[in-house]
Amino acid sequence: MKKIKWAAGLLIAVMLLCTACGQGSVKENVISIKELKIAFAPYDASETILAATEPLEEMLRNELAQRGYEVEKVNMTVGASYEAVGEALSAGTADVGFISGGTYVLYDNECDVLLTALRSAYSKDSDNPADWNDGSEGTYSGEMSKYYRSIILAGPSDKGRALADKVNNGGELTWEDLDDATWAVMSASSASGYIYPSLWLLDRYGRGINELSHVIESDSYATSMARLASGQADILVSFGHVQNKFADQWQTDFGGENSVWEDTNVIGVTEGIYNDTVSVSKASEIMTDGFREALADSLIAIGETEEGLEVISTFSHKGYVRANSEDYDGERDAQALLKELQ
Repeated sequence: MKKIKWAAGLLIAVMLLCTACGQGSVKENVISIKELKIAFAPYDASETILAATEPLEEMLRNELAQRGYEVEKVNMTVGASYEAVGEALSAGTADVGFISGGTYVLYDNECDVLLTALRSAYSKDSDNPADWNDGSEGTYSGEMSKYYRSIILAGPSDKGRALADKVNNGGELTWEDLDDATWAVMSASSASGYIYPSLWLLDRYGRGINELSHVIESDSYATSMARLASGQADILVSFGHVQNKFADQWQTDFGGENSVWEDTNVIGVTEGIYNDTVSVSKASEIMTDGFREALADSLIAIGETEEGLEVISTFSHKGYVRANSEDYDGERDAQALLKELQ
C-alpha cells in the first residue's frame, strides 16, 4: 500500500514538472509566465500607441493573476506594417496581435481569432457619400457596433476639391477622375485602408487600387492625414470615423487651413466591415487553451472598466466579445476576389 501511495505521489510530481516546462511554470496552483508578447498593428503613430497602452501592462497582469496566471512581463510593440504583425504571430515572436480582420484572414493558418472589438456606432452611416458632407460633424452614439465603414476621403488640394464638388452636386466620378489623383493607402492587408476601398473600385470600375497611377503607401493613418492636409495626397482611404479621430490634430499637427470638416469631403463609402480582432499565435509556446481563455476573459473585463476603456480607445475600441473564425468569412470572400482580379 505504501508503495502504491509513493508511486502515485511520484506521478503527480512528474506531471507538475512537465506542466512547468517551457516559458510557463507552476507555483502553488499558479501558472507563471515569463513574458507575454503583444504586437499592435500601426493604427496610429508608434509612439502614440505605446504611450496610450502603457497602463494595459499592469491591468493585464492583475486580471490574469485573478485567473491563475502570474505574468512577469508584458512586452508591447507596434509593427512596422499590418503584415509585420501577421508575420510575428506566424513565427511566434508575438503571442498576441491586435490586428484588422483582413490581416487575421491573411494569416489565419498561423493564428486564431480570439476576440472581436466593439465600437461605438457612428452617426454617419449612409451609402451615399454626399450625405456625409452635410456640414454636420460625425459623432458617436451610445450603441455598440460590430462593423464599421471604410471611406474614400478627398482633401483640400485643387484635385480633391474638384472631386468633392462633383460628388456633392450629384455627379458620378469616372475612373479617369480618380486615376488622375494621388492616393494615400495602407498596406494590402488593411481592411479599411486597402481591401474594401479596392472592392469599391472593382465594383464600380472593374479595377483596383493596384491599377491606379498614383499611389503612396502610408505607415499609419496619421501619416495619410498629414499627406492629405499638405496636398501630398488628394485622396486617402481609411476607417469611416477618421475625420472625428484626427479633428484636433488636423490644424495643430498636420497644418490644415480650416477644420477637418471644412477641408475634407467623403467621395466614396464601402459596405460594412467586421471589426478588428485580438488574435493569438498558433506557434506561441505559452498560448495554451487555458491561457487563451484567461486572456480573453481578462481583456473583456478590462474593456468593461473606465480605465480600460481609456486605454483601448486609442484603437477606437469600446470593449470585446468572443469571436468565431466564421465571423470573418466576408473578409475571406473579399480577399479571394482581390486575388482573382490581380
